[in-house]
Amino acid sequence: MIIRYMREADLPQAAAIEAACFHENWSKELLTSSMEKSWNFFLAAEEDGRLAAYGAVSVIAGEGEIQRIAVLPAFRRQGLGRKLLGAMVNAARQKGAGAMTLEVRESNAPAIKLYISAGFKTEARRAGYYRNPQEDALIMWKRSL
Repeated sequence: MIIRYMREADLPQAAAIEAACFHENWSKELLTSSMEKSWNFFLAAEEDGRLAAYGAVSVIAGEGEIQRIAVLPAFRRQGLGRKLLGAMVNAARQKGAGAMTLEVRESNAPAIKLYISAGFKTEARRAGYYRNPQEDALIMWKRSL
C-alpha cells in the first residue's frame, strides 16, 4: 500500500469510495471542484493500481482542516486510516499548518478513537451539524503539529 498525492484520474475511484463510506457523499463534480482549489490537497492510498482510501485537507492561514478521510470497508481495521491520517498531518505541516482541526459524528466511535490516538482533542460540539441521520459533530483539534 502506498500513499501519494491524488491525481485527477483518481476522481472516479474517489467518488466510488465516497458512495461506499458516506450517506451524504461528495460527487465526482464536488471532488473535482475541491481538488482545483489551491488551498486543498488530496492524498490517496493505493494498492495494485486501485484506491483503497483517500483523504482531503485544506490549509489556510497556518491551520489545516481534515475535510474527508474515507477507507473502503474491505480495508478497515488494518491500520490504513492511521497511516493515511499521519500522512495528511505531515503533508499539512509541510504546507505551513501549525495546527489541525476536523469534525466528526459524535457516534463515530472508531474515528474518534483514531483521532484521539493521533493527538486530537475534542474542544467543541456543533449541534445538528450532520443530517441523514441528524447528529451533532464533535470539533477536534491537534494544536501542535
